[in-house]
Amino acid sequence: MNDAVLDPQDTGPSKGLDTISLLSSDARLQGRPKLCSDCGLCDSALKGRMSSACIFVRNRTSEIEQRLHGRTRRSDDEGRFGIHRAQYAARMRRPNPQAQWSGIVTSLGARLLEQGQVEAVITTGAAPGTRFKSEPVLARTPADVLATAGNKPCLSPNLRLLDQVREQGIKRLAFIGTSCQVHMLRAVEAELGLEKLYVIGIPCSDNVTYPDLEYFLTQVSRSPQTIVHYEFMQDFSLWMRHEDGRKERVNYIDFPMDKLHGIFPSSCLSCFDYPNTLCDLTVGYMGAELGWQWVLARTEIGEELFELIRPDLEIGELTSSGDRTRGMPHYIARLTQPPGAKKSPFLVRKLVAYMQRKKGSKGLEFARAIIEMKLLRNLNYVRSKFPRFEARVVPEHVYQTLAPYADKYLEVFGRPLAPQTEE
Repeated sequence: MNDAVLDPQDTGPSKGLDTISLLSSDARLQGRPKLCSDCGLCDSALKGRMSSACIFVRNRTSEIEQRLHGRTRRSDDEGRFGIHRAQYAARMRRPNPQAQWSGIVTSLGARLLEQGQVEAVITTGAAPGTRFKSEPVLARTPADVLATAGNKPCLSPNLRLLDQVREQGIKRLAFIGTSCQVHMLRAVEAELGLEKLYVIGIPCSDNVTYPDLEYFLTQVSRSPQTIVHYEFMQDFSLWMRHEDGRKERVNYIDFPMDKLHGIFPSSCLSCFDYPNTLCDLTVGYMGAELGWQWVLARTEIGEELFELIRPDLEIGELTSSGDRTRGMPHYIARLTQPPGAKKSPFLVRKLVAYMQRKKGSKGLEFARAIIEMKLLRNLNYVRSKFPRFEARVVPEHVYQTLAPYADKYLEVFGRPLAPQTEE
């Protein structure tokens, strides 16, 4: 296997189509796993626990679920969504205009501080002078939390703040973060000396470094400097909102993938937990209809968190329509195409985008489709770029969830979908 070395100065425009984006080749990250999402654990006094806590050294989802829930996943939607006690479509009755959606996550963090249930909240703010450059924040007041509203889709070393938590004698903590951060946090949870820990998870996929995010926006928007919020939406398109309130939309099928391939870190392409399944409460949008948020209460603490914010919520209805399995064989076949493959003609792309919105999966079926696609894509990525890592980083539920596509996978790739044994 040829592991390309990524110069830390390389950004999107200079990356080749076959570049393996190894953040750990950056001088600051030397000595870390080859697959590194810069979660911050190795910036803390707990860096010695990296080998037994890092999701990219060994995925410990099953054993953490056993500790949290007393069991592992059933072979139903739990394989895709993770173990959960209840799920809802919800949104704030009075939305925060600065939030990515309606502001459930930051409102909940602020509420925990207001009521004295926690002493601090670890969350993600924006670096001064930027909108999207991630900066870990240890919030001690409700205003501190609310000031972090809005999406920062960049890698963020939030776990480095665990040192401050211990130095300041904080015993009741809320943590807002991504799935890799949550996995590591759960792995070291017993060593933090906390009396109470609330873990609020945001679904996460394909975060990038800040320079690569800036490059991405130049490739998809006519005015990248004025983007205030953007999101990959359930109608198979990217929505961007600008400073003047104008909305710009780009269909997924129109993305210039020949220019974007290589900007996504290898760690994100080797992650199998988009729904952030090890938190207490997941707050996203993928399984809800446009305009609503998708909330999954996973633990007793998660139910407690939802009830805390429920009086401020409008509760909608979760729906499900379409058939994701119809398009999955075509998607598996597309995984064999080079990233720079020539685009279809404009009118063909326009028709495909129309049919996706008109006939494509919606609601919970859309979430199932997206999650299965990411599982397939990332499994294929690990097998092609880091085959020796498969037995350590791919959890068992991935193979169980993708089993209905085993015959097509074998036909396309000439190898079984079944798990590989560790060397």
